[in-house]
Amino acid sequence: MNWKRRKRTENRKTENGGSSLTDRELYQLAQQAKENAYAPYSAFRVGAALLCQSGRVFLGCNVENASYGLSNCAERTAIFSAVAAGERDFAVLAIAGDGEALVSPCGACRQVLCEFAPQLRVLIGCGENWLERTAAELLPDRFQLHGEAE
Repeated sequence: MNWKRRKRTENRKTENGGSSLTDRELYQLAQQAKENAYAPYSAFRVGAALLCQSGRVFLGCNVENASYGLSNCAERTAIFSAVAAGERDFAVLAIAGDGEALVSPCGACRQVLCEFAPQLRVLIGCGENWLERTAAELLPDRFQLHGEAE
């Protein structure tokens, strides 16, 4: 995959269900969500902010566990929270992490994002920088059951 940076969409507004957030505002919410991360083993905090088509925003952070396989990523935490609240139509997901490098979703998160919204705009960030991809661009040959609609 070509990871050349695309032009930031800092002032791009996403209007959904009476909510109007810029990409920067959504990314700032992801940075705030990162502060709630429970990461005693990796010390690597990640936050996510998911804007739904309804205008509702769901936050997520990574939650680690001593049994590593039971840990959950920020992206899936946000998606699962939205689904549990009855949301299924997603517009934009912003991801913010610690450190100097961009924090790209893991494979499991990519699959979950594509399950619900292959065309979801994903803002992958670190510090004050981010790039934009769609979920499908992050996982172009995702697993699909036979007959699953695109």
